[in-house]
Amino acid sequence: MPNFSDRVERISISGIREVFEAAGDDAINLGLGQPDFPTPDHARRAAVDAIEAGKADAYTENKGTRSLREAIAEKHRTDQGIDLDPSNVIATAGGSEALHVALEAHVDDGDEVLIPDPGFVSYDALTKLTGAEPVPVPLRDDLTIDPAAIEAAITDDTEAFVVNSPGNPTGAVSSEDDVREFARIADEHDVLCVSDEVYEYTVFDGDHRSPMEFSETDNVVVINSASKLFSMTGWRLGWVYGSAERVDRMLRVHQYAQACASAPAQYAAEAALRGDRGIVDEMTASFERRRDLLLDGFDDIGIDCPTPQGAFYAMPRVPEGFVDECLDRGVVVVPGEAFGEGGRGHARISYATDESELREALDVMADAYEAAK
Repeated sequence: MPNFSDRVERISISGIREVFEAAGDDAINLGLGQPDFPTPDHARRAAVDAIEAGKADAYTENKGTRSLREAIAEKHRTDQGIDLDPSNVIATAGGSEALHVALEAHVDDGDEVLIPDPGFVSYDALTKLTGAEPVPVPLRDDLTIDPAAIEAAITDDTEAFVVNSPGNPTGAVSSEDDVREFARIADEHDVLCVSDEVYEYTVFDGDHRSPMEFSETDNVVVINSASKLFSMTGWRLGWVYGSAERVDRMLRVHQYAQACASAPAQYAAEAALRGDRGIVDEMTASFERRRDLLLDGFDDIGIDCPTPQGAFYAMPRVPEGFVDECLDRGVVVVPGEAFGEGGRGHARISYATDESELREALDVMADAYEAAK
């Protein structure tokens, strides 16, 4: 009988995937967490040009090409006013690997990592793979992350806490005051703040702010990705940045696990970062229209839902059995408890689908809600 590590036995396949597998082929999928826009043409063309020129045949530097890291640094200098040295950026295989190397480099067996509850499924799983203990921290009623709750949960074993704005699965956007508090907590308690900012450009109400803007120490690392910024989920190109000392440790993990991010994807992401950003405004405007359509539909049905301020997710409060009733009627939604115990009594809805399907899904959800009440 094969033996497996205790760490891998602590995790299982995401509950999101289980829902997808239970749905029919012709179901309306409101569970998929990716934009329904094509990758910008200039990004695709840059990858093709690099391949045809033979520039994508070999390994790049472990951290990624210098020109990509310079483009990433320029992006954060422009968007957040952060004076980022390109040497302190690592290009990764998507935001998921960036999150993995950040946790792997900083936490040990027995350490605690505070994670939002409900929160993105990888926070819990990747913490367990390091041997550390995820500690769920409940959100406010409006589904925003509460700095006071994070601070109250810190113990002598706390090594890091994760924040995510705009949030998955909630669509919540942290206010500037809250983001300043995240930075203060990291500084004063000498714990690492891992800030997941992959939905940075999809904000409808308020502004995206990063704890990196306000931190007075090196206790913040930032995760970002081309996946959601530029509709490049399949390209698997993300990045992580922080202080030189922290990047050195994260690079050790990345070097042996990945060597370098895909070369064609690096050239594509650089072009997306340096090129026309029109798709960003187009996606944001489209997702805001769909959010409003969804919320109006929920109001008509009688479903209570905190207003998502960003990303392309909503997390309404639903009766027990609602998710199954939707699945039975051919609409895929994800049970809130897939994102943590704090998600129980909710469902996650991704409105990254066309408006006609969203209207059809609302009609189905109205029937499912009545059946589950």
